[in-house]
Amino acid sequence: MNRRHFFAGAATAVAATSVARAAMAALPEPVMQASADTAAPLYPASGRPYQPVVTLNGWTTPWRMNQGVKEFHLVAEPVVREVAPGFFVNLWGYNGQSPGPTIEVVEGDRVRIFVTNRLPEHTTIHWHGQRLPNGMDGVGGLNQHAIPPGKTWVYEFEAKRPGTFMYHPHADEMVQMAMGMMGLWITHPRGTHPHIAPVQRDYAFLINAFDVEPGSRTPRINTMLDHNIWAWNSRVFPAISPLVARLGDRVRVRIGNLTMTNHPIHIHGIEFEVTGTDGGPVPRSARWPEVTTDVAVGQMRQIEFLADEPGDWAMHCHKSHHTMGPMGHDVPTMIGVDHRGLVGKIQKIVPDYMVMGERGMADMGAMEMPLPDNTPPMMTGSGPYGPIEMGGMFTTLKVRAGLGARDWSDPGDYAQPPGTRAYEWQGPAAQVPQAPRTDTPGTAPGAPSARKPSAASGGHQH
Repeated sequence: MNRRHFFAGAATAVAATSVARAAMAALPEPVMQASADTAAPLYPASGRPYQPVVTLNGWTTPWRMNQGVKEFHLVAEPVVREVAPGFFVNLWGYNGQSPGPTIEVVEGDRVRIFVTNRLPEHTTIHWHGQRLPNGMDGVGGLNQHAIPPGKTWVYEFEAKRPGTFMYHPHADEMVQMAMGMMGLWITHPRGTHPHIAPVQRDYAFLINAFDVEPGSRTPRINTMLDHNIWAWNSRVFPAISPLVARLGDRVRVRIGNLTMTNHPIHIHGIEFEVTGTDGGPVPRSARWPEVTTDVAVGQMRQIEFLADEPGDWAMHCHKSHHTMGPMGHDVPTMIGVDHRGLVGKIQKIVPDYMVMGERGMADMGAMEMPLPDNTPPMMTGSGPYGPIEMGGMFTTLKVRAGLGARDWSDPGDYAQPPGTRAYEWQGPAAQVPQAPRTDTPGTAPGAPSARKPSAASGGHQH
């Protein structure tokens, strides 16, 4: 097995390898990843057992056992991430990807992480949400000297409590996080936990965002809010993998936000509960049913639900601009503007000119238009009934009967049973009453008139 190209695709492998005693004194070899596919879960072959996570468009890094300590090796380095098919972005990350690999351990594990710096500047790693010795917290200048380029430093601590955590730099943070340096850390419970239920499917991803000018490949790191690439694990729809569940499965989804704004994550077709944060599991008495949960900056949210409704259900950020691809923020609204006769005249001067927005933006989901090189479209992706008209932070929850317990592959489009799909009315056309209008002095012609509430309504209209 070539460990340097481990997981080159959605493959499974053992989580710990047999290492000769003489090699234990040397650095563990870093495991690298070149693919942006979602890797299958990495079931542990040593140490305490646990139900592993599936990282959307990501992977879990293997470890080696060294005298009872789990050893990992992260390499901070420049990477090229395929954010969408044919759209590549120059980022900084770990072990060949941004985000870096997910680290999975069990409550009570002793963990040792070797961090090699191949960046052009110094760095550190902060273990977001962990309880650990102060000197291992990773804030450059406060807790440690920064790791110089070309050097390897070691972090070692006990994973004291179960939960969903992150890792990211605390050195030149504005640049390094804007360039994509981040990763997930999952600590599984040791045995039965009163607030953590067993699940059949466990998914995880980080929310991140970049400002990449059309035709370019490197993010603008000084941007605070006007990002145009809204991503989950540095992927945008339709390149984000679906969440697949067998009908009746209990599903957990772990979400971390390392962008500069909050994200209300919404799932269609089911209700869920928030069962955990980066502070730990939420007691059952403190939970309530939801279909949308807001994930604020720097937060983790762990949600759980029963996949009891078959179908392909949308899952997305409910900020509508976050489900779009690159957009120009200075484009004027042209809805209702009559372009008749104008396009032909302009195209004599600018052959590629296109009308945008006269009837709204839905046409953008179907039309083909020239784009700068290395730029994804604003709306893309299609389903069995046409363009989905989404981009950015959008994917699907695919619930199916008959899936294997360890089958995470995309089952394709859902075959809706007869009589369960919305349809066109074939009867007489609907007669829509016109609102009363008046043309009185001081009122624009055709403007709606104000009506006094009738006595029958009790003086109020609802």
